[in-house]
Amino acid sequence: MSKFNKKKKDMPAVNTASLPDIVFMLLFFFMVTTTMRETDLKIKPPVLPEATEVKKLKQKNLVSFIYVGKSLKDGVKGDRIQLNDKISTVKDIKNFILDKRESVSQNEVNRLITSIKADVDSEVGTIYDIKEKLRDINALKINYSATQVDRK
Repeated sequence: MSKFNKKKKDMPAVNTASLPDIVFMLLFFFMVTTTMRETDLKIKPPVLPEATEVKKLKQKNLVSFIYVGKSLKDGVKGDRIQLNDKISTVKDIKNFILDKRESVSQNEVNRLITSIKADVDSEVGTIYDIKEKLRDINALKINYSATQVDRK
């Protein structure tokens, strides 16, 4: 008898010609849709007050954010102020604003805005102290962050 040899068919190789296109499409997609977090909150994320008349800030690079809220650590009483990535005091606000003024061009200094993102349960005295310190250094454009609600 004769032997029958089966010819084994090799699996065809996977076509990888379009693989670089797919990789670059995914890379481009993630580059476009990803937003970078500017600061890491060291306080509890503030629950912003509600408002009916809200405007969006146009140039966020000209905005200095001051976060006011409760500490993440239990047992610490009172409001905490965060400037950039560190817990600060009202006394540190002056240097914070002056550093921001130095980092922008002279033409944009008069358009700088200070935005206060304060928790609903923040004490009025803390906000008043911040406003007083901003007034001392002539930072008079103040924005209060809020969440928009619809009128009924």
